[in-house]
Amino acid sequence: MKKVLALAAAVSCCLGALSAQAGELSVGVTPVPHGEVMEFVKPIVAKQGVDLNIVEFNDYVQPNLATDDGDLDTNYFQHRPYLATFIKDHGVNLVEVCAVHIEPMGVYSKKIKDLKQIPDGAVVGIPNDPTNGGRALLLLNSQGLIKLADPNNITATVMDISENPHDLDIRELEAAQLPRALDDLDLAVINTNFAMQADLIPNRDALAIEGADSPYVNILVANPESAKNPDLQILIKALQSDDTRKFIEEKYKGAVLPAF
Repeated sequence: MKKVLALAAAVSCCLGALSAQAGELSVGVTPVPHGEVMEFVKPIVAKQGVDLNIVEFNDYVQPNLATDDGDLDTNYFQHRPYLATFIKDHGVNLVEVCAVHIEPMGVYSKKIKDLKQIPDGAVVGIPNDPTNGGRALLLLNSQGLIKLADPNNITATVMDISENPHDLDIRELEAAQLPRALDDLDLAVINTNFAMQADLIPNRDALAIEGADSPYVNILVANPESAKNPDLQILIKALQSDDTRKFIEEKYKGAVLPAF
């Protein structure tokens, strides 16, 4: 009889734990802009019965590990190339569930107003680190300024340029130095964070910026089990709503753009 009562108590306890978790989602974020976007949608999903528990991280490793372990239901802090590399390096089982925003890299100039005006032999600055250098080349390729042997190669280098119709002189500089070097360059491809520090706003000043089809879109990520959670669909709908689009556009003024 004692064994039966103990088993009944254990079952009751387990059911109580599951019931307490119903309608709850834990999401790992980095503070800006990811945490701010989640704070915006929190009351939206609450109206639909989902309690969003937002957990902030200051690194790019723990949120993925916690999501893989099931300690988090989902996370929102990374772009697609980072997730692909992380899965390869750490052997985790994670999946993208939706695209949310992009922090666009842009092409800037103080000498021309339109990329159609680019002179032959123009000097173009790009970041000298592999990740951002490849990203810059993809953007130049998308604008028809160069042609890459593989236009989908996110690790492309200047050695992968197959056609250079304007005979561009592409110079690799420290990413943080590019805004300051803009006076001496015809064009520069600059990360948003460094552009903002130089009072350059992508949707105001850039001659071209990455679009929502960029592989560097920031995404919501889950493990295969939590991806099936119906509450996650409520969160996805809120993240990709017109209200969230308006919030992103108005708050970040082009430094962050919706990708949906």
